[in-house]
Amino acid sequence: YVPSQADIAVFEAIGAPPPADLFHALRWYNHIKSYEKQKASLPGVKKALGKYGPADVEDTTGAATDSKDDDDIDLFGSDDEEESEEAKKLREERLAQYESKKSKKPAVVAKSSILLDVKPWDDETDMAKLEECVRSIQADGLVWGSSKLVPVGYGIKKLQIQCVVEDDKVGTDMLEERITAFEDYVQSMDVAAFNKI
Repeated sequence: YVPSQADIAVFEAIGAPPPADLFHALRWYNHIKSYEKQKASLPGVKKALGKYGPADVEDTTGAATDSKDDDDIDLFGSDDEEESEEAKKLREERLAQYESKKSKKPAVVAKSSILLDVKPWDDETDMAKLEECVRSIQADGLVWGSSKLVPVGYGIKKLQIQCVVEDDKVGTDMLEERITAFEDYVQSMDVAAFNKI
């Protein structure tokens, strides 16, 4: 909170006020400038500008810019260096552990719950036989659920049946094709509801 000889060293190195858009630096500059008469009595030891900050850092202030290539500075370690045998072995072990852990994880199976409306030809269609035909359709990834008869009108009822399918194995097109194949009982089939599980 008190100006020091370090502030004076930076102040003298700057030499002129910073532009107005650097308002924090300009405020600091004006503050240190107000200590012009007391600068010799400020605490601290005045050193060369490059001596402030981290230890063992070369003072490049006032010196000509180095023509060193930026590639000489390797902040994150060089890729060119040979990886030690121990590090290589450790990395391979960890990769093997990761792969084995990953392979043990069960794959997520995408499933859907589908509510089907199966419509008969007329009120004389045997609905028990119609449901039996629908439930006779078996496929890998298909599980039939509950069903009910829903009145449509004029004494005609439609079969509303629930099923759960694995998306990769069973599609609604396949279900419609197989259900409408029972031409004696089924007039049409519609998907009433389709929900991902």
